[in-house]
Amino acid sequence: MECSVMLTLLILWPIAASIAGYLLGRKTHIGRDVWSVFVCLSELALIIGLSAKRFVCGLDLYFDIDGICGMGLHFTLDGFRSVYGTVCALMWAATAAFSVQYLSHYRNRNRYHMFNLMTLGATMGVFMASDLFTAFIFFEMMSFTSFVWVAHDETPEAMRAACTYLAVAIIGGLVTLMGLFLLYQTIGTLTLSEIPAAMADIRRSWMLAAPPYDTGIVSHKRLYVTGGLLAFGFAAKAGVWPLHIWLPKAHPVAPAPASALLSGILTKSGVFGILAITCNMFLGDIAWGRAILILGTITMFTGALLAVLSVNLKRTLACSSMSQIGFIMVGTGMYSILGETGIIAARGTVLHMVNHSLIKLVLFMAAGVIYMNIHKLDINEIRGYGRKKPLLMICFAIGAASISGIPFTSGYISKTLLHESIALPAVEWIFLISGGMTLSYMLKLFMTIFVHKNEDDSVQAEYDSQTSYWNNLSRCAVVIPAVFLFTLGILPYLLMDRIAYICAPFLGADPAEILAERVSYFSWENLSGSLISIAIGLCLYFFVIRFTYVDRWPKKLDLEDLIYRPLMLKVIPGALGFVSAVTGQITDAFIIIMRRTLFRQISTHIATGSLDDHLAVELGSVLDKVHPNPDGSSHIPKYVEREERVARTQRLIYSSLSFGLILVCIGLILVLIYTLSAA
Repeated sequence: MECSVMLTLLILWPIAASIAGYLLGRKTHIGRDVWSVFVCLSELALIIGLSAKRFVCGLDLYFDIDGICGMGLHFTLDGFRSVYGTVCALMWAATAAFSVQYLSHYRNRNRYHMFNLMTLGATMGVFMASDLFTAFIFFEMMSFTSFVWVAHDETPEAMRAACTYLAVAIIGGLVTLMGLFLLYQTIGTLTLSEIPAAMADIRRSWMLAAPPYDTGIVSHKRLYVTGGLLAFGFAAKAGVWPLHIWLPKAHPVAPAPASALLSGILTKSGVFGILAITCNMFLGDIAWGRAILILGTITMFTGALLAVLSVNLKRTLACSSMSQIGFIMVGTGMYSILGETGIIAARGTVLHMVNHSLIKLVLFMAAGVIYMNIHKLDINEIRGYGRKKPLLMICFAIGAASISGIPFTSGYISKTLLHESIALPAVEWIFLISGGMTLSYMLKLFMTIFVHKNEDDSVQAEYDSQTSYWNNLSRCAVVIPAVFLFTLGILPYLLMDRIAYICAPFLGADPAEILAERVSYFSWENLSGSLISIAIGLCLYFFVIRFTYVDRWPKKLDLEDLIYRPLMLKVIPGALGFVSAVTGQITDAFIIIMRRTLFRQISTHIATGSLDDHLAVELGSVLDKVHPNPDGSSHIPKYVEREERVARTQRLIYSSLSFGLILVCIGLILVLIYTLSAA
């Protein structure tokens, strides 16, 4: 029970602390900053303590909080969740410490810190979820709370990027919700640990089915549709092409600590969802694996190309994140294709997730150091800023070398595993070229910031004179993650293989096979692949990129402005309006035909002249015979008046918006009743 309470506290503690921090911030800013850092550090200590207890006991923790708050939420702590919970808490602790100096001159700091802690709790809820319903609840909560990060500056660019981010998140969430309904109706469970057994039963039924009662094709289509709907929302958060449109726009306008979390952790929550679907539903499914592989390959190459063509420091890092998500997706696709034999692909996928989180933590906070001192992001304007800042240069170099896959770095280990798992020559070459492009744009950033001198000597002198460009807290926030990255790179067998071993059960792999499948990371065969990428990157930089730093990506090719906004604001509303108009005309025509045929009214000349109220006339005639009025008058006019009053009221109701909304609500209720009864 103690562990169950601690596991629940891991999710609820930051959310509750966010309110306390906001109230404290109204009294003292220093107290609020200390409180924010304390909450993040206590979250880190809590996840480390829980993970240590789990490893000592050798059991996964599971707790159902349905009995406490009646929400039907389920959490668990296995090896993968221990690793990523620790990475998540570490990143939040580092960015919270860095935010103290970075946000010191910002407005709305109370709001930022409150939603920052809320997002921490929501993100932990996603990673600790043991079923897809719980993951979905916290996934949506995370989307809304992190929206505030993007909109924090409240500039026109920030608000537009925030709207794009929220629109993608909401659409993705709605599509994922449809997938959850369909999945539960199809296999009867949303619990991740129960899905493989349910899928095994479905595949067993395919084997037993025989023509003409073969339902295999229909079942396959239903499962692919279900998986596609579920993956849609997760892919949107991960920044997978073509749902990546929010990513290059949100990072440049968000504060640097938020950018580090958006890139390093929130995108991984999307990858977590795709991995959970792939490993539990489609492991060994070639068709699903090919689809993921194709999307990953396009994302990998497109992100690298956008980064090469960008001259904005944070936008370049954002496009780089998109490309690295593509690398992870390639590993996921290959693991799905190879099934249980794709142990190397599984290792490369999870290790590159961890590496990329730590890499972007270091790189984005290094970019934040630059921005909070000179408030510029164009690499032509920040040229030469880091020439006399050796510690910042070393931290940036560790991150840049690791993401580029330079030997003896952590990124080299995970990329080597991913490369070794690829069985398709075309994908392999795109992988190597994308790796080369990664080196070229990271070399562009490093050379511009830390090697080249600014063209304006007075600006360069101003940059060189900045010796107190970060305080001790910010320095620790950048240096400590960089040290972790460096340590992972030089001790791959001791640390990185151990991380892969811990995460193996979540991926549906045998931990023993992880250790048995020992890879010679520094053999010539593996080094040669890295050297090919390095050669491509050096050639691309020295012969193409270094001569001019200009944003060469045509603005007309922006997917959001070219396709998505016109589609959502013009094409779809126009098409729906046309369909509605046609449907309305058909309905009116049908009513006219029915009134002139089956429901034709009978004209009557009784008492009041010409009347079409045949029901009132008949009713009045009957009452005249059964109970005549004492004065000899007829009942007919009275009932005619009532019927006409009812008819006028009905016409008012039918023409009102409220009536239309009532009909919509009735329709939604009927759909919900059908869904629940079908489930």
